[in-house]
Amino acid sequence: MATFITLINFTDQGIRNIKESPNRYEAFKTMAEKAGAQVKGVFYTMGGHDMVIILEANDEAAMTALLKVGSLGNVRTETLRGFSLEEMKKIVSKLP
Repeated sequence: MATFITLINFTDQGIRNIKESPNRYEAFKTMAEKAGAQVKGVFYTMGGHDMVIILEANDEAAMTALLKVGSLGNVRTETLRGFSLEEMKKIVSKLP
């Protein structure tokens, strides 16, 4: 399974209903698991992004979960494919 790091910002709708954010996260976690993704971590953050979620999933499960959460209108997401140190060692060992 691949690791995905998702940077999240609240939309106007999401921030207006901020008190519901923890409940929305729990609903997302359940939905992501049903799609085949596993939430490995969640952090509410200060700075350029409002939240960070770390998922382990295949491409299809990650895309399904993130499209579903985005379609609800409370957040905008930017997702990065993460590579562990061990994965990176394997990748760079193939370089000439």
